[in-house]
Amino acid sequence: MHCQFENSTFNNHKTMKDFAIPTREEVSENNQAIFDNLKKGLGFVPNLYAYYAKNETALGDYLALQNRKSTLKAKEREVVNLVTSEVNGCRYCQSAHTVLGKMNGFTDEQVLEIRKGGASFETKLDALAKLTKAIVEGRGKVSDQVKEEFFAAGYTEANLIDVVIVVGDKVISNYIHNLTGFEIDFPLAPEL
Repeated sequence: MHCQFENSTFNNHKTMKDFAIPTREEVSENNQAIFDNLKKGLGFVPNLYAYYAKNETALGDYLALQNRKSTLKAKEREVVNLVTSEVNGCRYCQSAHTVLGKMNGFTDEQVLEIRKGGASFETKLDALAKLTKAIVEGRGKVSDQVKEEFFAAGYTEANLIDVVIVVGDKVISNYIHNLTGFEIDFPLAPEL
């Protein structure tokens, strides 16, 4: 049996559903309150967060996961976010975390190097970037050498658990944007 996809909706973008970002008025009261808090804290509601609000509980659940207490410093979480977003090809998260990475003290050049899965400028962050890349590419299956380098750099098993939780957090966002392709409301990160 021969399947032809040329005229199907798989290859016809015009029949693709447009994934619109809801306005504050289009979301529940609970999500409106979260929008208000985000606007106070960030100055705006990022499109990714607004999109989550199409679901009654997803925005609050996601923010609770993202803002949980962690053994990783903010700068280390940004390494995990940048590497994961690069491996998963998420332009939205690459762009957002380029801004956040620079807010956490990384230079433009360092952000690009981190996105490639390394950090030659700091041994500990290099081990973290390499582990993160291996986790995402290998879906959790990582060589003993990469794990040994991570622990030799001073990380603990508690840190390992937090790396996986941050990867999971970022995979959720990467997949949401990769599925929907809504507008990126951050300065576009350069392509590698």
